[in-house]
Amino acid sequence: MRIITGSARGCRLKTPKGMSTRPTSDRIKESLFNILGNRVYGCRVLDLFAGTGNLGLEALSRGAAEAVLIDKATAPLIRENAVHTKLQERAEIRAGDVTAELGRLVRGGRQFDLIFCDPPYRKGLWEQALPIIDRTELLAPGGILIVEQGGDENVIPELQTLNNVMTRTYGRTTQLRFYERIGEGEP
Repeated sequence: MRIITGSARGCRLKTPKGMSTRPTSDRIKESLFNILGNRVYGCRVLDLFAGTGNLGLEALSRGAAEAVLIDKATAPLIRENAVHTKLQERAEIRAGDVTAELGRLVRGGRQFDLIFCDPPYRKGLWEQALPIIDRTELLAPGGILIVEQGGDENVIPELQTLNNVMTRTYGRTTQLRFYERIGEGEP
């Protein structure tokens, strides 16, 4: 796994040994960032269930202003990868439960232009995070939330303010769902 383009292009990321972390493949990551295009530049990024830091660090490499990367189990590894890619100055790494950290970010008045939610598949984790983002102001006006989920995970929690504006399927195993606030246009 590597950073595809930008200031850290070609840097290989360390992955956890003996863990069931499932990093986003380079093919899916490249497709995702092609869809996002120039929207990444200058944005504030939140990477939930960050794993290796793959998505948040890729966004920083492509010119995002800052990124908060959250993962309870792999925060030390994300720090190593941020230092290795020389992106640590703009990366805030948090080692905590995603739900608790979302609450802290809300209380701190933080907002993000781009939110990645890429938890382990079939554990109900994105289904817990999505309603929190839906009922708070974490997603800035005009921002995009991208949820990576299993190909067979199709039951979406009831949402009040978020609208699924695009879905991309990759084989039988992976879906990317793009969400925006209702009435804010498409990515």
